[in-house]
Amino acid sequence: MSIRRLPEHLVNRIAAGEVVERPASALKELVENAIDAGAGRILVRLAGGGIDLIEVSDDGCGMGPADMALALERHATSKLPDDRIEAVTTLGFRGEALPSIASVARLSIESRPAGAEGWLRTVDNGEVVEDRPAAVPPGTRIRVEGLFARVPARRKFLRSPRSEFAACVDQVRRLAMARPDIAFTLENDGRRVLGVQAGESRPERVAALTDRALAMNSVGLDWEREGMRLGGVAGLPTFHRGVADHQYLFVNGRPVKDRLLSGAVRGAYAEMLARDRHAVVALFLDVDPDLIDVNVHPAKTEVRFRDPAAARGLIVGGLRRALDEAGFRAVQRPAADAMAAWTTEPVAPVTPRAAPAMPLPPLAETSVSPGFAFHDKRPTFFAPPPQARAEVAVEPPPASTEFPLGAARGQVARTYIVAEAEDGLVLVDQHAAHERLVLERMRAAMATGGVARQALLIPEVVELDEIACDALEDKAEELAEFGLELERFGPRAMLVRAVPAMLGQGDVIGLVTDLADEIRAHDAALSLKERIDHVAATMACHGSVRAGRVLSVVEMNALLREMEVTPHSGQCNHGRPTWIKLAHGDIEKLFGRK
Repeated sequence: MSIRRLPEHLVNRIAAGEVVERPASALKELVENAIDAGAGRILVRLAGGGIDLIEVSDDGCGMGPADMALALERHATSKLPDDRIEAVTTLGFRGEALPSIASVARLSIESRPAGAEGWLRTVDNGEVVEDRPAAVPPGTRIRVEGLFARVPARRKFLRSPRSEFAACVDQVRRLAMARPDIAFTLENDGRRVLGVQAGESRPERVAALTDRALAMNSVGLDWEREGMRLGGVAGLPTFHRGVADHQYLFVNGRPVKDRLLSGAVRGAYAEMLARDRHAVVALFLDVDPDLIDVNVHPAKTEVRFRDPAAARGLIVGGLRRALDEAGFRAVQRPAADAMAAWTTEPVAPVTPRAAPAMPLPPLAETSVSPGFAFHDKRPTFFAPPPQARAEVAVEPPPASTEFPLGAARGQVARTYIVAEAEDGLVLVDQHAAHERLVLERMRAAMATGGVARQALLIPEVVELDEIACDALEDKAEELAEFGLELERFGPRAMLVRAVPAMLGQGDVIGLVTDLADEIRAHDAALSLKERIDHVAATMACHGSVRAGRVLSVVEMNALLREMEVTPHSGQCNHGRPTWIKLAHGDIEKLFGRK
């Protein structure tokens, strides 16, 4: 087969495959063009999550007819005044976006420079169909309609409108975060879903686009070293999420997803977060353009540093210094049970002897109930006073020779159970162990038809962003099989009507928030069984006995007995051991007796 030169329309379609992967990538290119044009206000309108329509309007410098025609040719750009591509300071510079989009959609550009006449040019899948004067305000408005409508091979790989809309929101959020001096508005199907005003400070803009609580639960960054400057906000270690999607990284104002920078964030928080939790950060790294290469990815989402070690060291050092200065600060978020105490009626005091602790329900007793049990959210258990650990035994403690994990003898640091076995000393991590037990209960219940649910006497309202609510609403039927009954409560809230009965009085808000993160991060790539395990593991983590809770001897022994009959109870859901044993010989060696 002889070599031939490809026609222009085919070249543009190939380029579109690199630049225009989905509506969000097309939207990113258009918003970057608006920012580079000096816009002070950017309005984005979507229909069908960007599949049917993407419209970006700005009040930037605008284009005349000649520039508009050039802008629709490949590798034509105003952002490289000379041949020094390494010195580029704008977000875009390749000159491929507009012709690539125009080759796979209907693209209309209306633009007018200040003091000049407006112009309209429309290209339908690579063919110019309209080119005339137009009455438009100063600035530019670009409409993209029917993306991949004539390319069914690409169209069928797009996800649902809700999923594509979520990706579009993420792109606008990242670009808006990088430029607090620009006002951004995002509308979807005629409804406003995002809006920020120009002139906000960087921490205000970050909090407005992520979580308002971040403003009270973060530290500011301002650190400079070796010609590089690090700014932004870093969430306290106690203000964390279940996935890393809430980490926003920018290099010279450009949103990037870079393994080096993500690894540096992980390293900075390594000793302060569990392995399955992730920090919430927005980091802005400013470096000399000569020290980085932005021309390493068609979508310009990656950068390459001339000195990667210096960049990593700046991030790790800057984050640790800022967190050290935060001292003993922790999340300023009131606990649900503490807030409930302000609204519940006063009850008669309960003495320790009047309320013996109840053992944990064994696996065999957690059968599926056909009905609902109503659950009052007020605390109903008695916590022993912290200064006294001695208690009256309800029944004689079991002999240590009767059970493989022995008999409970006490608790250390409100986290570890100390048990005496026939052949040694057993230490149990109560949270890790109970987390595995709850997971196995849920798996067993799912295998027999579903998890028993417990209706809340007062439904819990959980406020989330719209994308998280969409993700939960899509999976409401699957979550109901786990005993979690959710329904939509406006654009940005979910109503929790029931929770899995085996979770008891867990953190409902934290559970729903983490589930939303898990679904958004992993759902598309996982099989049904893997999705079930992910949801069950997340619920189990929130429903397990927490480190720091004082357990009675009866509760500790109940936990040990259930571990002995539960498969996989030797490790928690994250692979960590749940218990260790010091044999008598090991103890004798420690004391020099052997």
